[in-house]
Amino acid sequence: MVSRLRLVCATIAMLAMSTLVHAQEGFPFGTEMTLEALPQAGSKRIPNIEIGDNGEVLLELWCKGGKGQFSVAGNTVIFVPGQIQDRNCPPARAQADDELVAALSSVETWKRQGDMLTLIGPKSLRFRTTGN
Repeated sequence: MVSRLRLVCATIAMLAMSTLVHAQEGFPFGTEMTLEALPQAGSKRIPNIEIGDNGEVLLELWCKGGKGQFSVAGNTVIFVPGQIQDRNCPPARAQADDELVAALSSVETWKRQGDMLTLIGPKSLRFRTTGN
């Protein structure tokens, strides 16, 4: 017969492991992510976002750059863009950057599977964790 102590320890271990797995699938605060997209013609650059521990965001778009803020509650997410730097972008890249900021601003929910974050709104955006 299994002792109560062993049963309690096993239960605590299972709960701790399930919490760890859930935490790994949480919103990726403190992470740098790259948009799943092709570079613009004449450039190798692909947009990326660096999400701080409190939801602050550094954006590096196809040409422009700037800041923003994610607010997350459950599976609901809101992105509020801050000031975006123009950087004398060619018209096509400037338009693509503006469209990406607009798409980020219209996301409503999010889903994470491993190193992939999907921001869901009128236009879904997929980001992959950058780095090791």
